[in-house]
Amino acid sequence: MSEFLNQLAFGWFPYFAITVLIVGSIFRFDADQYSWRSQSSQFLRRRQMMIGSNLFHMGVLILFVGHFIGLLTPIGVFDAVGVTHSFKQITAMVVGGIAGLMALVGSSLLLHRRLFDPRIRRSSSIGDIAVLVLLWLQLVLGVLSIWWTAQHLDGEEMVRLMGWANAIVVFDAAAPAQLQDTFWIYKLHIILGLILFLITPFTRLVHIWSVPIWFLLRPGYQIVRSRHPLGKSRNIPAGTSLPAGGQTMARQTSESGGSGA
Repeated sequence: MSEFLNQLAFGWFPYFAITVLIVGSIFRFDADQYSWRSQSSQFLRRRQMMIGSNLFHMGVLILFVGHFIGLLTPIGVFDAVGVTHSFKQITAMVVGGIAGLMALVGSSLLLHRRLFDPRIRRSSSIGDIAVLVLLWLQLVLGVLSIWWTAQHLDGEEMVRLMGWANAIVVFDAAAPAQLQDTFWIYKLHIILGLILFLITPFTRLVHIWSVPIWFLLRPGYQIVRSRHPLGKSRNIPAGTSLPAGGQTMARQTSESGGSGA
């Protein structure tokens, strides 16, 4: 790859894609909040949807966390805690390989469902299909890259990728030089990933910003069903009309002696 193309792809394009991702998502949320959704077709062919969606999302979440930690953690941190480059690379191959296969199988099921079910195909836009195809291709590239990674377990290629990602974060102009001699499949994997960032604000991928992390911090609650038929709860005479709020309100009223407070 020529020096100019290398600079364009791995020096300028990452900042452009990330800027569009952030600014475009903010503008879309501000201008058209009702389109901020995954546009699920779950009510059509539910079984294949559930299997494919669960495999895909679980695999992608593992891959996202692995890529985030593996690429953006400074190399010196791994060296300081005694994690060798070869150990980190083998771990990434095993964990990433399993998660990648999960996500690939899941995306294949979702893509097959989207393309070959007539009802779902009619309700799908070109953007829906294009996003799934791009995600499928990205996962294929990631899984295939494991074979090339296994050819050099010393971690040299991984160190180059980490060096590039760290340089991009700190706005180092020398970042593209880190990937000048990197094998083509890694370069294509990075470029396709940046393209997915670029199109996110304009497609259903925008729902990634709505990951319900708050759900993990939500206080627990329990729904209890009454054992008594409606209108025959204890302390409520039969035939008594229930106030607004139904049986729960009636129980509270009876327990407080009918007072309003």
